[in-house]
Amino acid sequence: MKAIITVLPKPTVLDPQGVVVAQTLQHLGLNDVSHVRVGRFIEIELKSTHKTQLQEQLNQACQEFLANPVIEDYTLQISE
Repeated sequence: MKAIITVLPKPTVLDPQGVVVAQTLQHLGLNDVSHVRVGRFIEIELKSTHKTQLQEQLNQACQEFLANPVIEDYTLQISE
């Protein structure tokens, strides 16, 4: 199984890296860019086939370690 976790700053949190990326893309000629958020992409290979149990454990790991719940949101996808 494979888990894909995407962590992004919450919409209400200033994302200075996203601002710089947006400005740079505009400077490179991509004038249609209006907003950029920069985050993290985490891919985890798993041996277990117990999807429900894995989802619970990974959600806990995201809340305690992989994402900062005060300033970040995350999405979790598990595929076989």
